[in-house]
Amino acid sequence: MMPLGNRTGELASSGALSRASGVDLRVAGLRKLYGSVVAVHDVGFDVPAGQMISLIGPSGCGKTTTLRMIAGLEQPDIGSIVAGGRVLVDGEARLPPEQRDLGMVFQSYALWPHMTVFDNLAYGLKRRGHARAAIAGKVAEVLRIVGMSDYAARFPGQLSGGQQQRVALSRAIATEPGILLFDEPLSNLDAVLREQMRFEIRSLQQRLGITGVYVTHSQDEALAMSDQIAVMRDGRIVQIGKPAEIYGLPRSRFVAAFIGLTNLVDLRAISVDGNGVAGSLSSGAIIRARVGAIETASSGGTVAVSIRPVEIAIGRGAGAGNAENRLAGRVRTTAFTGGLIDYFVDVGGGLELRVQTTPPAAAEPGDDVMLSFAADRTVVLAD
Repeated sequence: MMPLGNRTGELASSGALSRASGVDLRVAGLRKLYGSVVAVHDVGFDVPAGQMISLIGPSGCGKTTTLRMIAGLEQPDIGSIVAGGRVLVDGEARLPPEQRDLGMVFQSYALWPHMTVFDNLAYGLKRRGHARAAIAGKVAEVLRIVGMSDYAARFPGQLSGGQQQRVALSRAIATEPGILLFDEPLSNLDAVLREQMRFEIRSLQQRLGITGVYVTHSQDEALAMSDQIAVMRDGRIVQIGKPAEIYGLPRSRFVAAFIGLTNLVDLRAISVDGNGVAGSLSSGAIIRARVGAIETASSGGTVAVSIRPVEIAIGRGAGAGNAENRLAGRVRTTAFTGGLIDYFVDVGGGLELRVQTTPPAAAEPGDDVMLSFAADRTVVLAD
């Protein structure tokens, strides 16, 4: 391995470019192979200072491997990583994990079971040579921030799962890292606690202004906690953008289906003009779409469109709804889930659409209904 000192000028220049551009973390061209299997292929993204990016995708998509390469727990075969103006990886020049100024929150909490909460937090500070009084002050401050001041003398086995995760988060921020990494930290919690911790972590990250990289398979976590979302599949980033963009303007069937619920509908014999795309369903009904990957569509062909269930209005009677797209159908079944009601509506031609509204119910199974949805909320997909 080439010593870092042999490339001081080149590496410093690369790091300075990242810092000067307002980017706190720059990942470029990462590639990781395990034998003949490409786990990560040409992954790259920038994270501005104080922002959070979520890497999301199914198991085996490369998101955790990417995070571990940032942390230094895995080494890329190709690519570079610059954090806080310092080069962590560039060719053969690689900083060891302990010199990267990163904090990490693990899925398993990874707390020392034989140490109290105080000692778990103090451990990293002691290793950095801080004085005893400074350590006590810092630990007290961090425990206060996360609401765990009364638990300093307890051992991890005496805490609930949510409390253990707060301790793990406290330990990660106690050393004031430049960047905080999260490896599916909420997956071991129950649904209610997971939602609560989601907002607590996001609030803390924003309040402290820490740059974060968050790995998750949960669309809800990614949407709620991120400034950017990078959707990964088969080792590649297939779409990256703000949460509202990823949700509202997915580019592919995969992204549309993975981030939120959607209806994927094929339109045939389409026409393309300045107003977007128009095409027919198998029932013969005409659907219009004005947003998305319209540039990939060609007249006379077929396209897939995404229609979110919450974007569809449902009403009884032919005059119900006034949006540009209108489909008559019959409610096959409904499901009450608390804040939403799901309707599964047969619109003919073997096509069933899922619709979601807030209570009270707009229709019952067996009712003839009219569905309506806007063309500018009907998204043309690129595949």
